[in-house]
Amino acid sequence: MTRMTEEEADALDEEITTADIILTPGTGGIFTRQRELLGALDQASADYLITRAIETNKMPLQILSEVVHEKIAASA
Repeated sequence: MTRMTEEEADALDEEITTADIILTPGTGGIFTRQRELLGALDQASADYLITRAIETNKMPLQILSEVVHEKIAASA
């Protein structure tokens, strides 16, 4: 893994410090959407996604996307 130079770190710090963050009430973020997704699934599917997400260090939505892409490739 490469490390940032001092110049890159300073540029990133400046970008983050001066960024305008706009929060829209009621829209939720990535974690809210993940929770809503898991709430919409049956318990077995939600448990599978959570288990795979922990094992692979990915978000549940990434796991679901991979499963869908595998099914699409298999049916082609």
